[in-house]
Amino acid sequence: MGKADLHTHTTASDGALHATELLKKIKEKGLKTVAITDHDTIKGYLEGKEMAAELGIELIPGVEMTALWNNREVHLLAYMFDENNEDFLMLLRRQKRARILRMGAIVEYLKSTGIDIDLDEIRAESGHGNVGRPHAAAVLIKKGYVGGVSEAFIRYLSSEKLKDIKTEYASIEEVIKITQLAAGVISLAHPGPIYSRKEIEALLEKGLDGIECIHPSHNFNVQRTFKKLAESKNLLITGGSDYHGTGKSDYDPYLGIVTIGEKYIASLKRLSERRKN
Repeated sequence: MGKADLHTHTTASDGALHATELLKKIKEKGLKTVAITDHDTIKGYLEGKEMAAELGIELIPGVEMTALWNNREVHLLAYMFDENNEDFLMLLRRQKRARILRMGAIVEYLKSTGIDIDLDEIRAESGHGNVGRPHAAAVLIKKGYVGGVSEAFIRYLSSEKLKDIKTEYASIEEVIKITQLAAGVISLAHPGPIYSRKEIEALLEKGLDGIECIHPSHNFNVQRTFKKLAESKNLLITGGSDYHGTGKSDYDPYLGIVTIGEKYIASLKRLSERRKN
């Protein structure tokens, strides 16, 4: 039985490797199945399809969606959706626009603190992928305002610092509905370090299909707790390394280590197939 990683990122969002480079690394790690889950875009997944086929890797449709819930952002992992579904593609286009507008507001906030920064610099850093805070952090590092990514987030880019910035991301209800109507399956991303148990219960009540139980930020006890929760609610179990590329994330050493079994992939596929009928 092969291993799977359902949480990876490429240059299409905030990863360091192009999809083809990532897939070669995944092949070296001996993984059988992978999902490229860039933030609010399936560009990386589409760019990797041909290479995955050549390497004998099963590449399933994936994306990490940003949604609004109780005036805060939550991340949801969508899988197995119809990549040609027009409503789903329209949602992704709206999400891309929301990202750009939000980054523009972040730039204005940074300028108000005395930082010399421009939106075009951040977009250039993204390499035409979906912009995100890591790209802003990279610009701050290059300009010498901070010494590293962690400092950039602590001093300027944390959710607490940016809490008053309004966004146009879709609501959690809309993201779930559109994804499921596109035969997709949707899971709550890396809940361990972010939400209280009460908040997780409230989020699950929105109609999510699963929980990302396996993640580098979850120790063994946390993984076990989430697995029990998922099983008690008849929810799917997902997981992966959250790989971004060397230097991009503390989670990078876990590629090929933090994985899930193929039986969980089969469960995702069964639910998606039922939604197609």
